[in-house]
Amino acid sequence: MEIINTIGRRKTSVARIYMKPGKGEITVNNRAIEVYFPFDLHQIVVKQPLSLVGVDGSYDIKINVDGGGIKGQAEAARMAIARALCEFDIEHRPALKKEGFLTRDPRMVERKKPGRRKARRRFQFSKR
Repeated sequence: MEIINTIGRRKTSVARIYMKPGKGEITVNNRAIEVYFPFDLHQIVVKQPLSLVGVDGSYDIKINVDGGGIKGQAEAARMAIARALCEFDIEHRPALKKEGFLTRDPRMVERKKPGRRKARRRFQFSKR
């Protein structure tokens, strides 16, 4: 049995996945996906590539996520799953690429600058 290992990133989150043919069990950090991502939208985001190519329920996926927030972790896992599907079957690539699941989203938090309250926000100006 072939096990595919891929990585996905989003913001400061990193998702490493191990995917093999199976019954469709998805575990995130050794917990069920429903427990780790209690909000339905994040579960849907993680499963998007599987449902897009019509293979949901046919792969067992073990996901290790680290860093960032819940949404960033879900999107990093989505990217890793899309990459793994391409390794299993190259036919899936055009559909996944069209949806943008194989593209690393480069948007990051802008750093705070000196003399500012936040990245761009200035301190309140007082005339008197």
